[in-house]
Amino acid sequence: MRYLSFVVVLALVASLASAQTDAKPGSDFQSASHLFDYDVKQPLDIHDKFIEEFAGGSLHDITYTSPKGGPVGAYLVIPNGKGPFAAVLFGHWGNGTRAEFIPEAKIYARAGGVSLIPDYPWDRPQPWHKTPDHFDKPELDREIEIQALVDLRRGIDLLLARPDVDPKRLAYVGHSYGAQWGSILSAVDKRMKTSVLMAGVAEMADILLRSDDPGMIDFRKSQPAGQLEKYAQVTGDIDAIHFVGRAAPIPLLLQFANYEQYFDKTSMQHYTAAASDPKKVLYYDTGHDLNDPQALEDRYDWLVKRIDLRREPVLTH
Repeated sequence: MRYLSFVVVLALVASLASAQTDAKPGSDFQSASHLFDYDVKQPLDIHDKFIEEFAGGSLHDITYTSPKGGPVGAYLVIPNGKGPFAAVLFGHWGNGTRAEFIPEAKIYARAGGVSLIPDYPWDRPQPWHKTPDHFDKPELDREIEIQALVDLRRGIDLLLARPDVDPKRLAYVGHSYGAQWGSILSAVDKRMKTSVLMAGVAEMADILLRSDDPGMIDFRKSQPAGQLEKYAQVTGDIDAIHFVGRAAPIPLLLQFANYEQYFDKTSMQHYTAAASDPKKVLYYDTGHDLNDPQALEDRYDWLVKRIDLRREPVLTH
């Protein structure tokens, strides 16, 4: 089921308010936004384990308490010095782990930024492990996905509680599933100065129901008639399309792959059309992983301008 979880993770990056699906509950933005409320007074209960020093900073393995229960594992990357520092919250892609953004976070540490990279409920050990692949129980997966978002909001609390962080210089960077969360965060939590959304798909149905990926085609054939349509409908109120248009005044950088293997250009166009201004849209000659070095350079330049990071060489010797 790991591959299927990957597909779902990719699909949940964003969603399109389209007549092609019945996912209409999200049209009530105020109601939908309250799905991500939590007790801000709950103690963070941070536990910190030092991992290593590197040129420009240090890497830590930490946990903090989820408002939905249990510990959230995260990597915390801290620059050398006293600050005040900029801060970056990362949302990794669903088929990966919080390790995805360690190299990028080290770059930003050398540039004067603290980074936090939390995991998702499906990356955690038992008894806190929750995998969103209950296609016959979409309500359950919807709650798991809401928890992932709430845990990221709690990550913002953690960063802004640090005395070495400048609260006016906070950014979010999310890839795939992480872009889904960035769409919602940018609408419901205005503490960020900017958001970078990488490889966002327009809606759940673009992959579950319309993707021409061979694995997804085989998966659709294996499911009972109507089950995936119901799944897309039930989870529709947390589709990103209901939120990405409400990001303003937070500026958005949208990065897409010209050779995206999981959804088509039409999906990307729907996503970008829905996103609020100000925004910048860039495409790269790569696949869903967006491993074009230029994509990293562009994110870095964007953050230099928006949260006042220093511009340092990406590669050090």
